[in-house]
Amino acid sequence: MKSIKTVYKIGHGPSSSHTVGPYRAAKLFGSRYPDTDSYRVTLYGSLAFTGEGHGTKKAIHSGLPGAKVVFDREASGLPHPNTMLFEAIRDGETYAQKRVFSIGGGSIRVEGEDSEEEREVYPQTSFTEIINDCRERDISLIEFIREEEGTSLNDYLRKVWAAMRKAVQRGLKAEGILPGCLELERKSKLLYEKRCYNESADVTMNRVIAAYAYAVSEENADEHIVVTAPTCGSCGVLPAVLYYMQEDRGFPEDEILDALAVAALIGNVIRTNASISGAECGCQAEIGSACSMAAGGLASLYGLNIAQIEYAAEIAMEHSLGLTCDPVCGLVQIPCIERNAVAAMRAISAVNLSRFLYTTRKISFDDVVETMYKTGKDMKEEYRETSHGGLAEIYKHN
Repeated sequence: MKSIKTVYKIGHGPSSSHTVGPYRAAKLFGSRYPDTDSYRVTLYGSLAFTGEGHGTKKAIHSGLPGAKVVFDREASGLPHPNTMLFEAIRDGETYAQKRVFSIGGGSIRVEGEDSEEEREVYPQTSFTEIINDCRERDISLIEFIREEEGTSLNDYLRKVWAAMRKAVQRGLKAEGILPGCLELERKSKLLYEKRCYNESADVTMNRVIAAYAYAVSEENADEHIVVTAPTCGSCGVLPAVLYYMQEDRGFPEDEILDALAVAALIGNVIRTNASISGAECGCQAEIGSACSMAAGGLASLYGLNIAQIEYAAEIAMEHSLGLTCDPVCGLVQIPCIERNAVAAMRAISAVNLSRFLYTTRKISFDDVVETMYKTGKDMKEEYRETSHGGLAEIYKHN
């Protein structure tokens, strides 16, 4: 498996596959072919269908100013649902071209090439292998991660956590209407300020965590800086849970960083054996993965054992199976923002169940990841980030 550092990427929303990935691809292609008359970038598949609402053209222009961007909605038989063709043009002729795939979470793959991001760090490829290794060596998950990743991990996680915290804090203060045709009003500040003094502790916790998730997701929808966790579309789940644990429950930052590491390991297992791309496997691959990461990270923060951590992550994913990716108007707003809040609260429920019932479980985390991938591949294209089905289709006709 790759380094867990590649799970978290700091960048502009609203979509890691549609903005962060294309921006990185544009910068890479431009650095290889700087002396040219012009560039042409053709977008296919999900990038073509939802790229306008997701800000893909703007992201590419940030990396390749002035590039002509073409949305090809007719091509079929693509090697990946997020395919881009970059061309360098001189004297009216294409003299260099590369196909690049935005594979989820802001990661890209250049056709026929390996990259530094593809470098293998972990010999293990499944959570079962990781658990067995930890038990054989009598070490915890966080000890396992630090041994594999090296001493630079903490500095990177600290930078990631600072960016996550800033996204929560900015979002809680912001008001107004999000960009796009939906004219959706920001709700995080309202949620945060409308707590009632006669609420139970559980109700207050859920309301505050929802406010934190809305805050980050609304920042993402507004194309501000967020952290993929594991994607931009699901970037509010993990920060909401961990921000609550630090700000409202008093957990120290070093322990939060350990939870971030465990959460990233879980996301790493998912993307290694399945996908974190909504265009490839639906929203179960984004929100489901984020919920698993938050549940596993929170279980680790509570000091639960490896079996309990695994079970928490498994519960979170199992009850996200079949979740479609159907952004209304191609915007990462409805149902995306609300889903982040619901998933954050579901992650806490998963941990509570795993704490007491882990000895009774029948399904492994690896089993549910494999199931998610098969389910995603069985989904019709219209339910995989094309805005052709589900809520996106119903809303269009109402």
